[in-house]
Amino acid sequence: MPPIQLFDLSTIDLNKIVIDKPAIQEVNPQRYEMDQLDGIIWYDKEKRLVLGYKDVTEKEFWVRGHIPGRPLMPGVIMIEAAAQLSSVFVKRIFELKGFIGFSSIDQANFRRPIDPGKRLYLLGFISAFKSRKYTAVVQGVVDGKMVFDTTISGMNV
Repeated sequence: MPPIQLFDLSTIDLNKIVIDKPAIQEVNPQRYEMDQLDGIIWYDKEKRLVLGYKDVTEKEFWVRGHIPGRPLMPGVIMIEAAAQLSSVFVKRIFELKGFIGFSSIDQANFRRPIDPGKRLYLLGFISAFKSRKYTAVVQGVVDGKMVFDTTISGMNV
């Protein structure tokens, strides 16, 4: 059974973008195939909550080879999207300086496949934050259903 969703998406304007792709690229260095975050829709700094998204397209680098004839977004790419979401949040909102490196996956559950043509919503909660390290709980939601959940950590290196 999946955990309870971090927050209710129906209370948020999903068409409003508060941090766009160019602003994400100012703080996240990933480019080309490894750029896995398209925008930030909403955040609450005090509650340490953030909502971002990734539009999964037919042009993703993994579509051709990650199950020919039935392309499925790889779990490792879902985790990468989660890491990029949390990195943008701590850098843009908490103004953490320097390069944020991915430091650990404490747990991950993959619950449903993600097909090309879908929007993956990334719901994040920064559960611990110190001057150099943070921990985030991130959930992926597609079509109202949780597709993955994870707890990851990042570190200022």
